[in-house]
Amino acid sequence: MANVEGEASEVAERIRAALQSADLEAFTDLLDPDVHWGAPDDDAPSCQNRKQVLSWYQRGRDNGVRADITEVIPADNRLLVGLRVRGNPGAAAAGGAVERWQVMTIRGGRVVDIRAFDDRAEAAVRAGIAR
Repeated sequence: MANVEGEASEVAERIRAALQSADLEAFTDLLDPDVHWGAPDDDAPSCQNRKQVLSWYQRGRDNGVRADITEVIPADNRLLVGLRVRGNPGAAAAGGAVERWQVMTIRGGRVVDIRAFDDRAEAAVRAGIAR
């Protein structure tokens, strides 16, 4: 267990740095080739591999979406990643920015699954964090 927790902590810092700087090359190195990204409990997530995940992030950047990392918390083999997102329709309707969370599952030092949440409490439970 300690090995997994150490791995998640190491990946957490790299995830924070890559996402905060919007460095897709650094983020690429952190993604498993078969990573999935989608809504919680979606059996057929919208992104089924690294290329699709990176394309999703790049489309957002190209459309002016920006995110600040508010937290990255490791828990066992998962990370809770908090984001303050601006530049998308939801953020504009909310007065400039919205809070969003991602739960990233880590295996072998890479992200193998990303799930997006609108609610921190639900994301924290899914990540295995008791706060």
